Amino acid sequence: MTDTLSPSKVPHESYPKLFWRFLKFGLLAWGGPVAQIAMIRQELVDEEKWISNERFNRVLAVYQVLPGPEAHELCVYFGMLSRGRMGAFLAGLAFMLPGFLLMFLLSWFYVSYGIRSPLFQAIFLGMQPAVAALIVRAVHRIGGHALHADHWLWGLALMTAVAQLLHANFFITLLVAGFIYAVVQRGKATWGLGIGLVFIVWLIVMALGLTPSLFTPNASASATSIGAPTPIDLLVSGLRAGLLTFGGAYTAIPFLQNDAVQAGGWLTNAQFLDGLALSGLLPAPLIIFSTFIGYLAGGPLGAIAITLGIFAPAFAFTMIGHEYVERLVENNAVHAFLDGVTAGVVGLIAATALSILNETVIGIHAWVIFALALLALFQLKAKWSIAAIILSAGAYGLIFLR
Repeated sequence: MTDTLSPSKVPHESYPKLFWRFLKFGLLAWGGPVAQIAMIRQELVDEEKWISNERFNRVLAVYQVLPGPEAHELCVYFGMLSRGRMGAFLAGLAFMLPGFLLMFLLSWFYVSYGIRSPLFQAIFLGMQPAVAALIVRAVHRIGGHALHADHWLWGLALMTAVAQLLHANFFITLLVAGFIYAVVQRGKATWGLGIGLVFIVWLIVMALGLTPSLFTPNASASATSIGAPTPIDLLVSGLRAGLLTFGGAYTAIPFLQNDAVQAGGWLTNAQFLDGLALSGLLPAPLIIFSTFIGYLAGGPLGAIAITLGIFAPAFAFTMIGHEYVERLVENNAVHAFLDGVTAGVVGLIAATALSILNETVIGIHAWVIFALALLALFQLKAKWSIAAIILSAGAYGLIFLR
């Protein structure tokens, strides 16, 4: 991988110093991926000039079209530049470690005290509509970036949302969305339209019960099952979500919600939202809420298993061969397929948001919290805003919902 900047600018740091550098990033990782990426860029690119701005932008573009949290993947990448695969592992581990440990402790506290205490029940009841607003805001933000002015992408997002509401297998739906857009981008719009119509007919036939449930989650190659999951179930669930999170951590929501709430029955929707609320309070990638899901579903070992699955792809893409991935992403056909999949994921999140709204935003207080939180999310830009909104919603619940 060439660069206008000499490779000697990347320091060959000792393992302890490298670990501490990225542990510091992890301890200060407030405000979501935009703030996290800006923090990494400022120190390693602008101040210490490990690589040029041009190379940073190119690498970031690669990670933005690959699944996984981009800020974490950038830490793995810089660790790879400094000390090879071991450096990549240490940098990625250090960045995620503070968030994981804090979420692990909060999950233990939630199970030990929060579920039984009326005090904490009121707080979480206030937080849940705010998290629903957070998901709606994510649909708007990701959709604006992923769909832009392309009516095909909007159509694919709508198709995928309908399929999700009809309980179609999301994996098959995403493959169809990616294939349709790849075909369209090759100048075969008629073929793409035909494939889309055939898929919609299948959805209608399935919804009417005129065909076996070929597309339903229970008929899919799922790691989930009704009842307590094994650590292997949770590992596979995390791995699948980690491989499908195109466009940021919010895109993991429908996949984990399907496994944990709909197909597996490990958690209720209210508990799922509690995990999201807690993750919004921590200096960590939002995807760390998977640790909460794993803890409630399978205890401490379950928390470790699902977190390992979620983050494994983010380590693997760089440690196995970032240069090969970069060449693959430059292929226009692959770009088109990934764009179609991303549009499909927007539809999945939108459908999941509707489902969560239907179950959690009930009553005048919930609607007040939801409306105020949504307004604040659109207006506030500070990196502390999400944590402040969730804490404020919890305070509202403590005052009015006890």
